[in-house]
Amino acid sequence: MGSIRERRPGVWEVRSFAGRDSKGRPVQVSRTVRGTKKDAQRLAAELTLRRPTAAVSRVSVAEMLDLWAETMRGSWAPQTERDQLSRIRRVKADRIASMSLSRLSAVEVDRWHARLVRQGLGVGAIKNRHVVLRAAVALAVRWGWIPTNVVAVARLGKRKTQPRGSLSDDQVRAVIASAAALVEGSAIEPQAVLALRLAAVTGARRSELAALRWEDLEGSRLVIDSSIVVIRPGDGSRRPVLRDDPTKTANRRVVALDEATLEALALTRARYAEYGPWVLAVGPSPVNPERVSAWWRRARQGAGLDPRWRLHDLRHWSATTSIAGGHDIRTVANRLGHANPSMTLRTYAHAVEAPDVQVAVTLGRILDEP
Repeated sequence: MGSIRERRPGVWEVRSFAGRDSKGRPVQVSRTVRGTKKDAQRLAAELTLRRPTAAVSRVSVAEMLDLWAETMRGSWAPQTERDQLSRIRRVKADRIASMSLSRLSAVEVDRWHARLVRQGLGVGAIKNRHVVLRAAVALAVRWGWIPTNVVAVARLGKRKTQPRGSLSDDQVRAVIASAAALVEGSAIEPQAVLALRLAAVTGARRSELAALRWEDLEGSRLVIDSSIVVIRPGDGSRRPVLRDDPTKTANRRVVALDEATLEALALTRARYAEYGPWVLAVGPSPVNPERVSAWWRRARQGAGLDPRWRLHDLRHWSATTSIAGGHDIRTVANRLGHANPSMTLRTYAHAVEAPDVQVAVTLGRILDEP
């Protein structure tokens, strides 16, 4: 398995297993790369791809999982990386991980699923592990190590999903009013009201809200093209680091704003211009997304809402209300930053029921005309 080590800034050492010598001892090749970490990862993948056939046949499922993680780390957000590495560890805890990749079959994958069911795991947990293994094996297929992805053809149990439901209009207004009352009493920062309103109007995620800069406001439109991720040092000795990253889907989107929201933005900018370029800053740095969630919890409690409602439910309210109001799926998907409108339709299928009634009325009226 290839490994990457930075010897000094901009200089990387790449090592890869190249088979075994006449005495069966492992042989490694080493290369030096001058450039970025992605350049080093690209070379590591190329060296791995050139591995001799005999060596490929000895690659285990666990090794393939590690190889996949190594190639993906540069594109994962910190939270995604933690989740995926955790799922990899859970897959490797099963005996399927010790199997040779070349001997892995759909039968073995089905047996693995059955073992997980006997252990009491739910469909969601099994699916998370299945998706990780499927992606790793797909990489092996792309590299030409194996002919087919047997994980993709293995059967995976299905579960009936129930729509989570949406906040009512009155609840959304109540929580924003609650935030305003808390600001009046100096219980939370003034930016909290604007943050919750923007979450409801734009459907932006909390990390995207935290990353908003004044330069992103272009007339009556807001550009959303970055997010703030929280990186916590492993030893816990230092404060979390806030890093400005691309959005979850790495897409740039532009959303229109209403007059009241524009006025709230103008008022905030006039009062807190000394805080610098960040819209929701409470100091010279961007606001921590976790503080935005804290604002929500305080406002939710003040409004008397059920604790099950999350800040993310303002995003769901925005989408559900827009679709139920008759706005087309593609426009709503663009505002939410979904890579594909079909994802919006799947997630908010329940919201389509209201305008669907009007469709039935229209079609029936046409059929009944003389």
